[in-house]
Amino acid sequence: MPQNTVPPSGAGLKRSLGLWAIVGLGLGYMTPTTVFDTFGIVSGETNGVVPLAYLVALVAMVFTAVSYGRMTRIFPSAGSAYTYTSETIHPNVGFLVGWASLLDYLLLPLVNALLIRIYMESFFPDIPSWIWVVAYVVLITILNLWSMNSTSKVNGILVVFEVVLIGVFIVLAWNALANGAGNGSVFSSAPLVHDGVDFGAVISGATVVCFSFIGFDAITMYTEEAKDTKTVPKAIVLALLIGGAIFFVAAWFGQSVFPTLDGFDNTDDTLPEMALKVGGEFFKILFTSAAFAATVASSLSSHASVSRMIYVMGRNGSGPVSRFFSYVHPKFRTPSLAVVFVGAVSLLAIPFTLEFISSMINFGALIAFTFVNVTVIVFFALRRKEVRTPKEVLTNVVLPLIGTALTGVLWANLHLDALLYGAVWLGIGVVSLLVVTRGFRRPLRVSMREEDAVELDAAAV
Repeated sequence: MPQNTVPPSGAGLKRSLGLWAIVGLGLGYMTPTTVFDTFGIVSGETNGVVPLAYLVALVAMVFTAVSYGRMTRIFPSAGSAYTYTSETIHPNVGFLVGWASLLDYLLLPLVNALLIRIYMESFFPDIPSWIWVVAYVVLITILNLWSMNSTSKVNGILVVFEVVLIGVFIVLAWNALANGAGNGSVFSSAPLVHDGVDFGAVISGATVVCFSFIGFDAITMYTEEAKDTKTVPKAIVLALLIGGAIFFVAAWFGQSVFPTLDGFDNTDDTLPEMALKVGGEFFKILFTSAAFAATVASSLSSHASVSRMIYVMGRNGSGPVSRFFSYVHPKFRTPSLAVVFVGAVSLLAIPFTLEFISSMINFGALIAFTFVNVTVIVFFALRRKEVRTPKEVLTNVVLPLIGTALTGVLWANLHLDALLYGAVWLGIGVVSLLVVTRGFRRPLRVSMREEDAVELDAAAV
């Protein structure tokens, strides 16, 4: 193994993130303004009960968040569902769960670059769109290369800006309701239940909005950069509950003011028109700026998290590809080559369309959510035999089983395109696994701790 590919002793990922920095990264990943972008799609899907769709998705995610928190305490690694499944079930199964997750984690930075391309094309139609993609991806990649601490600070500023603007929207919506707009009351139950609402349609809507919750799980990717690993489980729950509350309240006011989609010219992305109708042209400009900031924040956090996942998967493998991705820059102490690779993938925003890419998102994330719940049962109930009391049965079997069932229902209700493209990606993962393990004859190695990886790699020199 070449000397320069071995992470120097003590040069692992830098522990620089506190509790609220990690929560902020999770919220940035979740992109709170998404509720307005997808409002028209979800409202049409659910017949006008967008808040109920978010509530259903949030309930499903809460059980999974608890499972993530428990497994993070047991396995404090940046590998998330990949590590938990590898350690509790089998490394081969863990590889496939990690591979499935990569589909979503790799695509989100690409989706954000696509959104920026679309925004900039609308303002500057005469400039070639590839210029915006290249410039934007290079900027995000450099920030992630530089330091995780700097990335989290920039992300925090952007998240605060978008949340403040969402607060302004709520105030304007309340005023519009007081003046007789929409339902005419903040306290009407119509955003949750009214004639013509079908729960099957609500479940379909929940599969769309669960995309908004992808981010709380990505917090586990920062475990090896947390000042104290004990703060990570708390950050997971906090990010989910804060993000869920923002989604629900924003959806409630949006649905109250706009009980139907009558009067909207574009129902595929309703954010600009919603802002215009409640606050006028100036607020539309401000709110669109907040959406732009939200996209940048999501780019920073999603780029950072997927590069950590690739780093851990590389660290646990062998061969030149794995050594490439497990490299940590000695000065910046970031997984620099993995960061650059994610940036290169994001350049695919130049030729691809948003419709094509977005159709594949959620497949792998819901698989990861399902398996994290399963790992709780396997580790605590089957391996440790902690099922002796009613409390242990509840926490180690019943709750994760509910989480498994709920995420399974959401996964089964994904659109056909998502299932199709996801199955193709998973098939590629199976072939890759067969190659890496030489037909399952060579076992995969899983290194839970970064210290183990440094020692093993140094021994291989």
